Amino acid sequence: MAKTVRFHEYGGPDVLRVEDAPVGEPGPGEALVRIEAVGLNRAEALFRSGVYIERARSFPARLGAEAAGVIEALGDDTAGFLAGQAVSVIPTFSMNDYGVYAERAVVPVASLIARPDSVDAVEGAAVWMPYLTAYGALAQVGGIRPGDTAVITAASSSVGLAAIQIANRLGAVPIATTRSQSKKDALLKAGAAEVVVTDEEDVTARILDLTGGRGAEFAFDAVAGPGVTALAKAVAPDGILFLYGALSGQPTPYPGFDLGMPALNMRTFLVHETTRDADRLRRAAAFIASGLRDGAFTPTVDRVFALDAIAEAHRHMEGGAQFGKLVAVP
Repeated sequence: MAKTVRFHEYGGPDVLRVEDAPVGEPGPGEALVRIEAVGLNRAEALFRSGVYIERARSFPARLGAEAAGVIEALGDDTAGFLAGQAVSVIPTFSMNDYGVYAERAVVPVASLIARPDSVDAVEGAAVWMPYLTAYGALAQVGGIRPGDTAVITAASSSVGLAAIQIANRLGAVPIATTRSQSKKDALLKAGAAEVVVTDEEDVTARILDLTGGRGAEFAFDAVAGPGVTALAKAVAPDGILFLYGALSGQPTPYPGFDLGMPALNMRTFLVHETTRDADRLRRAAAFIASGLRDGAFTPTVDRVFALDAIAEAHRHMEGGAQFGKLVAVP
């Protein structure tokens, strides 16, 4: 048995329960991991609410797909890993099959990345989902190049901050957007070349001005909803508007027809496009590890909560005031 977060019905943060639950033994291709830190992601709040891309198969349901810890035991067919090894757990699996909001959890070894001594547990739980998402979209799918401009919405999120660092690493120009002035200075300090305050500025006009009228080669959008039209107007011909989240909670139009049918590429992106492709994951992990080694990549952690305070952590996450990643520790 291990302390585990579960929910017995859909709802707000208060449906989360910290309970003793059976852990089980690792089967073929699986590892039992003692969890030292859990990375919290918007996907878990959506899963808990019943509005994620998949629904809970049954109740009580577990949740969580990103963590750091130490391998306690291994099943068969787990070559390359050892008991006692420090690892990070990355999101390769469905939360209907595994969940890491717990003191101990069984996970597939395909979701494990060796954690170097220089990366502690909190960092190890905060780095992989954001950087894999940003790199997978901008570099692996988009092919971002030096001199390209990437507009990054909800830039104070963990993924947004990772995207800023990755764009800088690859010689591109990151333009951050945020709703109010309160986070502008922090975003500039985090590496944004420019910051657009969406509650005060004309998003399209400002981006076109910053790019000399060319438009941005990429828009990397976590908000979706009606705002995609303003972004689409500011995307360069043959640029890509990535949608990797839907924070607005509103219907998202396809604006191409209303804008006169420009050469607009608009697509969704999910981190699983990288994490469930062995070759893409190998290359992305090597790129991110190189940035961790030389200090170019540093995950920003907003707050660390106790796992017992997971409902409070979810309320904070849904409040949208954080700057960077939220982490919980058992």
